[in-house]
Amino acid sequence: MPKTISKINIMSLFANIGVAEAYMERIGARITVANELIKRRADLYKKIYPHTQMVCGDIFDEDIQSKLIKLAQDTNVELIMATPPCQGMSTAGRQETDDYRNTLFLPVVKLVKVVKPRYVFIENVPLFLQTAIMYNGARKNIIDIIAEELGNDYIINFNIANTAQYGVPQTRERAIILMTRNDQSIEWVMPQPDEKQVTMRDAIGYLPSIDPFIRDVSRNELLEMFPEYYEKEKAALNISPWNFPPHHIKRQVEVMMHTPTGQTAFSNHDKYKPKKENGNTVKGYFNTYKRQEWDIPAYTVTMDNRKISSQNNVHPGRYIGTDGNGDAIYSDARVLTVYELMKIMSLPDDWPIPISTPAAFLRSIIGEGIPPLFVKKIYQNLLRSL
Repeated sequence: MPKTISKINIMSLFANIGVAEAYMERIGARITVANELIKRRADLYKKIYPHTQMVCGDIFDEDIQSKLIKLAQDTNVELIMATPPCQGMSTAGRQETDDYRNTLFLPVVKLVKVVKPRYVFIENVPLFLQTAIMYNGARKNIIDIIAEELGNDYIINFNIANTAQYGVPQTRERAIILMTRNDQSIEWVMPQPDEKQVTMRDAIGYLPSIDPFIRDVSRNELLEMFPEYYEKEKAALNISPWNFPPHHIKRQVEVMMHTPTGQTAFSNHDKYKPKKENGNTVKGYFNTYKRQEWDIPAYTVTMDNRKISSQNNVHPGRYIGTDGNGDAIYSDARVLTVYELMKIMSLPDDWPIPISTPAAFLRSIIGEGIPPLFVKKIYQNLLRSL
């Protein structure tokens, strides 16, 4: 990974495995301190970013806060970035009013008040800007609490942005809070959106077709369905070790083979609608068992991206002919590979993720991450001025 002289030192809170940080070093930003609650994630972060001092533990714990404050002071942290878990407010979640995770910004506010960084970056789902919590005996909106606690010392900009407007081949709306300490001559603001969006075709259209591995059939049955399975698998793995065929069951693959680009299998005629093991038709939403589209950015990647039956997860595919019954069939009747997800998430090809990382774990992390190219452009808008 290219090395550059650091223009600013950063503390990353709720760092996970560091998806958001993937471009930081090459644009002149250095993550000197990071915090993550879950040990498995923190351990992987240390392997990807060995020069960052990782503090693993609960950010509400006063001992953890004390360690973070000391390290921030020792390493001259000038910017705090925080990407707290959003499941408590996500439209894909239950959106419980008093979800514990909705209060995770509070220790961030405390650390900002103590460390007094020049700049602050907070990212979450758009509903973050509309959510209220109980605070000092009253229900208050999160943004009002932030303004009340930090507004005297910081200029605070609240934004909602779609990552697809910033060169990321994925539609993903985020709330972005940018803060600038009052004594700074440069105010941190969002960059202008790009004029052209990057589509699925731009991002992964050049990659070769891959057939799914069907886990509930024999090798011979697999080759009857996909005679070129192993040749395609080899070609895919020559591109990246993360570009391996997803595993599915036969009945799901068959319905997706007969589902056109951009469509859901629920729109197929009865023979090729999603079925249960007993033959009954599955009941579901029209954004499940659904292929992505080629000529727009990808739909939002979710944590459950390994399942055909979850939201907008299936490869767009291409028309390849008809079967013995004269019904149209389409290629790539599968979810996206891990490598394809990385491309859609805008992760760099040289991101040093250890090959021993479990694929299911990595898929989940990608589904809850923030596209690093989006983060890069927001930070560049500041760093170019400093």
